Amino acid sequence: MRTSDYSIRPAAPADLDGARAVMLDTVYRDFGTGYVPRWHGDVIDLAGAYLAPARHTLLVAVDAEGEVVATGALDSRGPAHPPNPAHVAERYPSGVTAQLRRVYVRPEHRRRGLARRLVEELLAFAAADGRYRAVYLHTDPAVTGAEPFWRSLAKVVHDEREDAGGGQGIVHFDVPLG
Repeated sequence: MRTSDYSIRPAAPADLDGARAVMLDTVYRDFGTGYVPRWHGDVIDLAGAYLAPARHTLLVAVDAEGEVVATGALDSRGPAHPPNPAHVAERYPSGVTAQLRRVYVRPEHRRRGLARRLVEELLAFAAADGRYRAVYLHTDPAVTGAEPFWRSLAKVVHDEREDAGGGQGIVHFDVPLG
């Protein structure tokens, strides 16, 4: 399939089970952590986390058969300290920071531009809001392809692997808003 063979749109209530499946499959398969409530609580309540709040959104990429094959979300919560470094949390305060979350693509649909299209749509949503001053995300560089993808779109603001003891090993990014 080509990128044009997919539809990217805001998630509807009928899409939530499919979106949740993509997300949970990713945290089990790619992250190897499985579901961790303090990290993945939004995945269980997608409607409350992304559909109900006006300044949040959840996008889905749907294939020709109508199956959700990729997700991307945005919310208005900056990174918390702890576990994130204090200077990162201070740079990206809640309310004026759009945080990209859950940009996940099923393995058999990767390398088709879906993640990039999802990010473009999320950035357009943030820009249209008019109140976000920054866009932030973090990624686990152990996930195959994640770090090079984000480096192609964003600027590293902190790489925890360079900290004494390695921190959580997470890489924090600033994404251009405009």
